[in-house]
Amino acid sequence: MAAELGGSQISSLLEALPGIASVLRSPVADALVRAIKGAAGIGEFTAEDAEELIRYAVRRGLIGADEGERVLAEAQEALKTRKPLRPAKAKGGPKKRPAVKKKSRR
Repeated sequence: MAAELGGSQISSLLEALPGIASVLRSPVADALVRAIKGAAGIGEFTAEDAEELIRYAVRRGLIGADEGERVLAEAQEALKTRKPLRPAKAKGGPKKRPAVKKKSRR
């Protein structure tokens, strides 16, 4: 049986082992970030992300199981027919200036 860690134990672990936070990151947090980026048009939101968020909401009693199943079915159908996100344009970096002809000194 796996033991559960309390809040103070997790804080101590995160302080003692730099970089472990990325390993312990919640799948719900990842799905939420992708949902926000997807809504903003800068990332992809997948059916797996929708399923993770629905399971979390049902587990926490935020929505009922019936509603969760209905919303998940609607989301999966919508994600199947959605157009893929166009690639983001590269930002930053130096802009190239057009070549300028030098005048000859004759």
